[in-house]
Order: sequence, then structure tokens, then C-alpha cells
Amino acid sequence: MAQLQKSSHYRYVLIGLILLLSIVIFTQFRYYLGGFMAAIAMYTILRGYMVNLVEERNWSRGLSASLIVVGSIIFILIPLTGIGFLAADTISGIEINPERIKSIIGEFTTDVKRRTGIELFTPENLSFVPQVGSSLMQSVVSGLSSMVINSIIAVFVLYFMLVNYGNLESTLMELLPFSEENKLILKNETRAIILSNTIGIPVVALTQGVFAYIGYIFLGVNTPLVYAVLVAFTTIIPVVGTSLVWAPIGISALLNGDILRGVLLLAYGLVVIGGSDAILRFILQKKLSNIHPLITFFGVLIGLAMFGFWGIIFGPLLISLLLLLFNMYRHDYIRESKVKLRITSK
Repeated sequence: MAQLQKSSHYRYVLIGLILLLSIVIFTQFRYYLGGFMAAIAMYTILRGYMVNLVEERNWSRGLSASLIVVGSIIFILIPLTGIGFLAADTISGIEINPERIKSIIGEFTTDVKRRTGIELFTPENLSFVPQVGSSLMQSVVSGLSSMVINSIIAVFVLYFMLVNYGNLESTLMELLPFSEENKLILKNETRAIILSNTIGIPVVALTQGVFAYIGYIFLGVNTPLVYAVLVAFTTIIPVVGTSLVWAPIGISALLNGDILRGVLLLAYGLVVIGGSDAILRFILQKKLSNIHPLITFFGVLIGLAMFGFWGIIFGPLLISLLLLLFNMYRHDYIRESKVKLRITSK
């Protein structure tokens, strides 16, 4: 009995030291956490290619990992970094004049009230404009400023993750204090969420941004690239989404007396931009797992603050894992519960 108690004490001391050192290391590396998150995301996507090269083609692990890393730099990191800096440059180039914005909104509100009798805003309600504008710019630019450093970190971490792909996974599964069934569910759900966010969110955002850019060029909208970037960013907002951008553009044209152009802008936004969103999500949900829109929306907001650009992927993952663990607790310890463990669905 004494020996057992002594072993328990050693175990708790060891766990305490592990936690202490983990906290110390985390506080120093938290600024580079995005790089580790990027490596995990790419590893999830590229692991299958590594297995194919090593186990089916009998290539060495080092050569296989090197080839995959080079390919990920060319086809994933460079395009994503380029898009990120393009977005940052586009948004940072927008001149925000709070008084001018308030004046435009005030004129628009007055025109709407004169035509319909509805008062949309009051002067007191417009006091939020300066804070929102400056906060948005700071968040976007600061979120993208560390992409180069984190991309370099991601390359090195990805290489070693690929080389040790079997041992890494077995070690993680061994440490998890769950049943084998729950371990498997957690593994599959994590992979499904990462794949869904890594592929789904960028594909939808990029496609709608391209459609918006092309349409706004032909329809004569000023600064079409700015509005296209804004359309891409608003794809993560549930229900209303991109209509926050294309609807005001079309309505503004109508109120200025350009009826035909306003109707075309609204029709293009509803049918092409909005329609492409519905079609793309329907197609992707058949191939990838479906995640509740609110998880994606709030996850992205949290993730951008925590991890920078890669928070688009790992913010929703954190919320999903929290809900999954909560469901596991209900499933295993509450007898009356009929909860389903999985967060994602096809």
C-alpha cells in the first residue's frame, strides 16, 4: 500500500512538472502558434500522400517528406501568403474618414426616410463608425503580419511530423484518457473538421471573391477589388453573408437614380454571388463534413485573435472539440442522455 501511494505521488509530481514546463514553453512560443497550427492543418491534408509514397512506393521517409514539403510550399503556402498580403494591402489601402462615412450614411438614411418614412439610424447610433473602422483594419493587418515567420515554422514542423507520422499518432492516442471508441471518434472528428475548414472556407471565399470582382468590373463599380475582398471575408457570416456587401452597393445605385444598374447589381449579387455560395456549400458538404455555421462564425472570430490567419481553421476546431468533449461526458456519465457524439455531419 505504501509503495502504491509513493508511486501515485511520483505520478502527480511528474504530471505537475509536465504541466509547468508546458505552460512556460507555451507562453514563450504563443506568438508562433500559428506556424504549428498550419503544420497540423497541412499534415492532415498531406498525410495520405506520405503513406502512399512510403508504404506503397517504398520511398524513404526523408525523401518523401522533402518532396511533399516542397510541393506544399509551392502549391499551398506561397499562394496563401500571396492572397493574405494582397488582402492586407487592399484593406490597408482603404482610406477611412469617419466623418465622411457618417455623412454618407446620414445622407442615405435621410433619403430612405424621405422615400419610405423609415428612420434607419440616428446620429447617436453612428458613433460606432470610427471604432469599428480602426479596429477592423488593425485586426486584419496584425493577423496577416506574422504569416511569413509562421509559414517558415510550419515548413520545418511539417517535415518532422511527416517523417514520424506513425509514431506521432500512436503516442497521441496512447496519452488520451478516453475509451478506444471515443479516441477513434475524436481522431476522425478532428480530421474531418480540419479538412472541412482548410478546404471549404478558402474555396467558398475565393470563388465568391472572384465572381464579385468580375461582376463589379463589368458593372462599373468603383474599387472592385476592395469590394471583392470584403465579399470574400463576409462568406463566414451566417445567413446574411455576402449580402452585407452586394446589397448596399445595389441599393445605393437605385437611390442615386441609376435604376437599371442597381437592378443588375442586386440581381448579380443574389443569383451569381449568393447562388454560388449555396451551390458550393452543397457540393462541399457531399465531399466534406458539414459544421454548423455558428461554430464556423464564432470560431473564426476567436481563432483570428488567437492564431492569426490560421485561426480561420483552428478557431472552429477548438469550439467543435469543446462541444465534442461535452457530448462525450454526457454520453458516458449521464444515463438518460441520448446525445450523439459527433459534431460534424455529411
